[in-house]
Amino acid sequence: MARQLQAAPKQDSDNESLVRVFFRGFFWPARFIGRGLAWIGHRPPLKQIGHAIRWFFRLKPVRFLGRITGLRFVGSSWQELKFVTWPTKREGTRLTSAVIIFAVIFAAIMAGVDYGLDKAFKQILLK
Repeated sequence: MARQLQAAPKQDSDNESLVRVFFRGFFWPARFIGRGLAWIGHRPPLKQIGHAIRWFFRLKPVRFLGRITGLRFVGSSWQELKFVTWPTKREGTRLTSAVIIFAVIFAAIMAGVDYGLDKAFKQILLK
């Protein structure tokens, strides 16, 4: 039996329009950001990363460079962060919503005052 040679199927890239190619390239960085956020959401090995960072910063040359460049401030700030009592997820959500509500109310008040002063000055100055 003789084999029949088939024509190679056309690639999808041959049929794509310039608009589709542009938007595929335009949203390319967003795909990588989404993948990174997905990786963070799946519990990265923070304990192992922390151990590696701790080991690195305990090396004598690194400690010496830290003393020269004034990185003691960063280390003391990190130590201070260990004493912070972080809010729970519920408290964080509640406090964040309170800040957003306050910002919206304050923006509405400022917009009202701006509109009122605008009308008042136009009445006074343009007469």
